[in-house]
Amino acid sequence: MNIFKLPDLGEGLIEAEIVEWHVQPGDNINSDDLLVAVETAKAIVDIPSPVTGVVQKIYGDAGDVVQVGDPLVEFDGAAERLSPAVKDSGTVVGEMQSSDELVKEPAAAVKSTAAGFKATPAVRALAHRHNVDLSVVTPSGSDDTITAGDVQRVAKILAEVGAQQPLRGVRRSMARTMAQAHAEVVHVTLSDDADIHCWSAHADTTVRLIQAIVVACEQQPALNAWFDSHAMGRRLIKKVDLGVAMDTEEGLFVPVLRDVQQQSGAALREQINALKQQVHARSIPPEALRGYTFTLSNFGRFAGRYADPVVVPPTVAILGAGRIREEVVMEQDGPAAHRMLPLSLSFDHRAVTGGEAARFLAVVIESLQSES
Repeated sequence: MNIFKLPDLGEGLIEAEIVEWHVQPGDNINSDDLLVAVETAKAIVDIPSPVTGVVQKIYGDAGDVVQVGDPLVEFDGAAERLSPAVKDSGTVVGEMQSSDELVKEPAAAVKSTAAGFKATPAVRALAHRHNVDLSVVTPSGSDDTITAGDVQRVAKILAEVGAQQPLRGVRRSMARTMAQAHAEVVHVTLSDDADIHCWSAHADTTVRLIQAIVVACEQQPALNAWFDSHAMGRRLIKKVDLGVAMDTEEGLFVPVLRDVQQQSGAALREQINALKQQVHARSIPPEALRGYTFTLSNFGRFAGRYADPVVVPPTVAILGAGRIREEVVMEQDGPAAHRMLPLSLSFDHRAVTGGEAARFLAVVIESLQSES
């Protein structure tokens, strides 16, 4: 039989979630007709057919996560083999390089196996009936064997806490990125406050933060860099491509403002607004989500004073801004209420010294405390 497999979607992506099928078994389709829409960590991708023929079977339902190389569609034996035809169709993450997507193989080759734990076939069947992942079961049998009682115990616990919600799309990618950051980065955070009493009532907090980061990167370039943990080397980068963390219901996006040191305040605000619209519409191109050299997280617009922002490799630093508050300070004439902006600077101590980070934060504070 002729089986079309999930092709390489590029961007280092290894899996995708089925969003919607455009075909059903029995449909006659032509080459380049849309087969299925899948969601990656970056965008919604419409995958076209590489052949003209009849759909015999589709693999997976909406919501299923499939790996690159997993079967998607089976065509009839007379399907006309054409050159690979996986292309952009409006919402695609980019041009996808197709490998040997359409292959002939016996139906028996399409199967999944489990490994990494000890259990009899009967216990495996029991786990399957109760939808219990054996990898999370603590064995109590001899030689670390999982017993039926172990499965029943876990099934009871899971029934009490409710159904598991698998991480999909952006949240799944975010989880992997955070795990990588936790495993690799030697994480340190410095916190302090900037007195912004001199700001006008209409000051743009995000723009002022960006401008302060630019000044600090110029004076302390060690924090505007990429670190290669394998080669144990760093790249100091002259231009500042700033990743701005944006929260959505789907998960965290970090679109990039390019060459921010060259932009006026008005231009920065215009670009921020445009990126927000693209992020919420899920129309942002993948190139706008990669290559940043420093990161800003303005979490204070929601809540929180200080934080411990996560540094994502290969970058070496991120600045978090908390909620602005009023605080009593001493002036020459006595106590007065000033507006204070809390700041948290996290850095990778493999590439940045404590002195460099402290001086960077000092420059940011000095810039923010100026009138313009």
